[in-house]
Amino acid sequence: MTQLVARLSLVLALVWAASARAEAPLVEARSTLEKWVETRQLISKARSDWQSDKELLGQTVALYERELKSLDEQMSKVSTNTTQVAREMADADALKKSSVGGLERARQFAVEFEGKLKQQACKLPVPLQDTLKPLLARMPSDPANTKMLAAERIQVIVGVLNELDKFNNAVNVFSEKRRNGKGEDVSVQTMYVGLGAAYFVNDTADFAGVGAPGANGWEWTLKPELAPAVREAVKIYRNEQTARFVPLPVAIK
Repeated sequence: MTQLVARLSLVLALVWAASARAEAPLVEARSTLEKWVETRQLISKARSDWQSDKELLGQTVALYERELKSLDEQMSKVSTNTTQVAREMADADALKKSSVGGLERARQFAVEFEGKLKQQACKLPVPLQDTLKPLLARMPSDPANTKMLAAERIQVIVGVLNELDKFNNAVNVFSEKRRNGKGEDVSVQTMYVGLGAAYFVNDTADFAGVGAPGANGWEWTLKPELAPAVREAVKIYRNEQTARFVPLPVAIK
């Protein structure tokens, strides 16, 4: 009995040993598998995290690139605007200098022309002098020293020139007084042909003559023989007679 128990104990010991030896690789394999699964999970998580980080980094890089591009464009515009401003300032400065020079030339022209106008005004036909009086009165008394703006002075001069041109390019008839051979003032109709010639006649057509500009003003010469022709010319001018050619003498100087 004792031997049987001993043998049975030996067999159980051998079975347990064998079982223990068989279980060791299984445990090791299970541990290895668990570690492999854990490693795969870590790799998968790392890959997932990297993918997310990659997209985020890509978006961040794209954002920075857009900002850099926008900044470059703004800097380019600033450079362009600076160049444009410099060009416009240079143009404005050149225009200012040109304007100042033009104003000075206009002032100098006004000084010279105003002086000439005042000297020559007394030599113009009296009716034209009357027309020019308001304009001449606006001219400065001292052309070389006045606060009157150059633009205003030129405007007055242009007004005077317009009146001179209008008178010179037309036939004008005025009622005037002319002195006869007896020293008496006689009412006459004077026909001015521009600023180069004039003819006068009284209502009874027995007093007539011609006029022309001279060194000291208009000079008048009695020519009673021209009375009929001058009278007819005046009537034609006033539409009191049918128009026709009327010969009148003219002196060219």
